[in-house]
Amino acid sequence: MTFSIIIPTLNEADNIAKLIHFFKTNTDNRLLEIIVVDAQSKDNTAALAQTAGAKIMYASRRGRAIQMNMGASIARGEVLYFVHADCLPPPSFLDDIEQAFTEGYALGCYRYRFNSQSFMLRINSYFTRFSPLWCRGGDETLFIKKHDFEQLNGFDESYCIMEEYDFIKRSQGILPFKIIPKYALVSARKYDTNSWLRVQIANFIAFNMFRLGISTSIIAQTYRKMLNYR
Repeated sequence: MTFSIIIPTLNEADNIAKLIHFFKTNTDNRLLEIIVVDAQSKDNTAALAQTAGAKIMYASRRGRAIQMNMGASIARGEVLYFVHADCLPPPSFLDDIEQAFTEGYALGCYRYRFNSQSFMLRINSYFTRFSPLWCRGGDETLFIKKHDFEQLNGFDESYCIMEEYDFIKRSQGILPFKIIPKYALVSARKYDTNSWLRVQIANFIAFNMFRLGISTSIIAQTYRKMLNYR
């Protein structure tokens, strides 16, 4: 089984080289490529990624759905593994994902925990073991076979936020979903620059706007008004 890792980036110079080094250190010949799709970063994200050994693509428009679809379009691996630049999966990720497919799952993610000692963030992390859609999100990373990704028509590029929620929702009842009982490590920077309560309120409002079918452009505008958000 062969893998392509796809990383959408925007101003991730502080994280991208470390992430690529992590993947190169914890992989074998099953990993065919690391594809970084950059969306007009104002720092040297793309240069650092290229120096670290990733393939670079440039998105003409910002949007993780657009970026991840671009990466998937050139990926050569049987498995697509979507990872945000501020996340670190467990070193055993190749074996874990292969095992999930062996067990009959077709799509999945990890639980996740934050790089913070905050008690409240440990509570957040606890809920990532459960299956309801509100427990999901891009931070936990997402894996799927390329064929199945294409059958679902990829990420909906009309989404400028909540794209992973929409993708998982469309997969329900079609692809068996696995939450691997190990933890990806996620940056707590959104909580550090706001507060736990503000982020929880913003997340609650955004998710319910999504559930009610409100335009994602309106969700994104609302979210950014509530938070100091990238």
